[in-house]
This record gives sequence, C-alpha cells and structure tokens, in this order.
Amino acid sequence: MRADSLASSADTGPCNPPWPGSIQGAYDRRTGTSGPGGSRLRGPPMSDVMETSYRRATGLMHSAVEREASDIHLVPGYAPTLRIHGRLVAVDDHPLEEAEVRRMVEAVAPDAVIARLDAQKNFDFSIALEHEGTKRRFRANVFYSHSQLCACLRVVPVQIPTFEWMGFPRELASRLVHMTNGLVIITGVTGSGKTTTLAALINLLNQEGGLRVLTVEEPVEYVHPRISSTMITQREVGRDVDSFYDGLKYGLRQDPDVIQVGEIRDRETAQMALSAAETGHLILTTMHTKDAKGAVTRFVDLFPHEAHDDVRVQLSLSLRAVVSQHLLPPVEGQEKRVLALEAMFVNQPVRIGIRFGKIDSIESAIQTGRRDGMLSLDDHLSQLMSAGRISVETARRWAKDPEALHAAMPARG
Repeated sequence: MRADSLASSADTGPCNPPWPGSIQGAYDRRTGTSGPGGSRLRGPPMSDVMETSYRRATGLMHSAVEREASDIHLVPGYAPTLRIHGRLVAVDDHPLEEAEVRRMVEAVAPDAVIARLDAQKNFDFSIALEHEGTKRRFRANVFYSHSQLCACLRVVPVQIPTFEWMGFPRELASRLVHMTNGLVIITGVTGSGKTTTLAALINLLNQEGGLRVLTVEEPVEYVHPRISSTMITQREVGRDVDSFYDGLKYGLRQDPDVIQVGEIRDRETAQMALSAAETGHLILTTMHTKDAKGAVTRFVDLFPHEAHDDVRVQLSLSLRAVVSQHLLPPVEGQEKRVLALEAMFVNQPVRIGIRFGKIDSIESAIQTGRRDGMLSLDDHLSQLMSAGRISVETARRWAKDPEALHAAMPARG
C-alpha cells in the first residue's frame, strides 16, 4: 500500500485547509524522480536502508489504522507496540534497536524535525499519509530515554467524533461554548481525550456559524473545514508560531471571539490566558491534572509564591468551568473505553474557594452544585454503573469516595 505525500493543490481550497505535516519531506528524500502531480522533487533518492525503514514505519501506521489502535510505540529494546482499545499489543517479537527507531523517524518526519533530532530532546509534530484513499493523520512525539531515541504516534480519527460517540453530554458541551467570555479548562491525564473534546467543541462552534475562532495547537491534530460562516484559523506551534504564549499574544490582534489554546503549561501562557479572558474572549484550553481542584492548584502554582494571592483573585473572576475526563475500561464483552466526567462551574462558593485558597471547599461545592449544572465524578460513575457500562469494581477503583459510592449503589449480583 503506497503512502504518498498529501501536499497537493487539491487540498488547499477554501473548504479544504492544507494538511500540515504531510510526509512531503520523507517523500522527497525517498525518491529523486517526481512527486504527486508530476512535480520534480528535490534531493537524492533514499538509500535502500531508508526505503526499508520508510516502508516499515508506514506499514505500522497502516496497521494501526486497520486495527483501530490509538497509539504506536517505538522504543528500543521493545517490539513495535500498538495500543488497541486501551491494551498494549506487540506487533511482532523483534525488539527494536535505537538505530531502527531513528531511521523510521527520519524516514517519515518533516525536514525541520530531522534537523533538530539531536539538539532538542522532546518535540511534537504531525504527519499524514493516505490509507485506502482516505487521508489519515498522526500526532508524533519524539523523546529520549537512556539517551536513546523513542517515538509515540497517536492516530487521529478521520472525522471529529460526535458527542454521542464520545459519551460527552451535548447539553454540557453547548453550555461551555455558549459562554460569552472567560476561561474553560478541560483536564485529565495523558490519553484521556482532552484534545478530542476541544476539537468537538470547536466543531460545534463551526456548525453554528458567525464566529471568529483561533486555535493554537502543538501539533494540529484535527483540521476544521470551512462549513459555515465561522472563520477558523489553526496555528501550529513550531511551524506557524513559536509558542502558545506568542499564539495567544498575537492572536488577540486577530479579532477572535474564541481562542483554543492546546495546553497551559507555563506561567507566561497562563497569564496571557487570564488577560485574554478578562478582555472579553472565550478561552478553551487543557491542563494535565486529574480533577477540577487539581486544575486550580496547578494553575496557581505556575506563578511565583508571592503572586499567588493576586492570581487567585484573577482566576476566581475569569474561570468559568473545569471539566475533568477519565477513560475507563468497559464491562466484559465491550471494547470501547467509557468516558467518565467531573464538571465544575464557577458559582459563588467555588469563586470564594478559589479566591481564598480553600481548595478543598471546591470538592464540596461540586457535590452540592447540581442545581448549577455541576456533576461529581462519583455521581457520574454511579450513572455509568447503573447503565451497565462499567463494572462495580471499576467504579469503586476510580471513585473519590469508594465506600460512599458502594453504599449508594450496592453491588449487583
């Protein structure tokens, strides 16, 4: 199955944004003849070794798509491994050597990535190939372990998943995107679907029309087509803009109504997000924490200790909601993992808890905030258990108060 470059003129029309991160650079190095559309390609042909590495890497990518895997792991000392419905599955019994991993990365990565393989120890990029006539995209993270190059490739679905498929309540999504301003944080551990949720929220805005939306991502995963009067500009860190901070800073000069920031991970980006929220923009972003109160703590801790009081005041006024996500194993006989949520909206008790650093009071406010649309994790676990989507054991394992959950929902026979 041939994997050619996807950067063709057919992809650049107004209704079909260009596909960033196509394997044009790999295609260029692979052959010295011609590329898609008959254009002459630069550079010498790939060596036989690199051609073999290219075919092996793209073969793994095709296999991941066909087997409905979410990730591909390339780690020296281990066989190439797929994560399929949450489980790790070795592709073969041949442990990779570091040189093999490096060659596979070099065979498919954009030229700009190859140039910094040794100088930069962690970086993300997106690549794309054609699979059975359909463009498929992958988010790649390259990193080092024991001074050896490793890679993890996340398979990006062809279409942005629907809220129904995700198990994300549509009414919750609608409430989040229809806030006129402020900061909305989607939080969860790595692999909990935060990026997918952000994409689905932007897709909802795209369907409704009439808005100017800017995204700053690292890398761009889901490409939003032009389907309405909503204008969406997607910028990739490292290619279109130097950092999340710069994307936010200069994005404010681009007349946005809504800004999606892929992740808040440093003080500068956090401060700019607060400023943007205060000036009337809706900011959608993610953080790596396990729950709402953890997101508040993490956000404040990005700043020096002497600034915490001021940041808490700002955050209490700008934060609108935090949604925490967990992907849980399903009941026996099912494969698709189940989304469990905690949803916190900033009402007066939450605002007071944030402002005065009484973080534990946020948990109580969520428990008693049903009238304000809040959802505790344990309540949602109870609902999922009652619907037969997760087991009693899974619910107890993930619950914040397992004993209370067990008392409220006795184990069924």
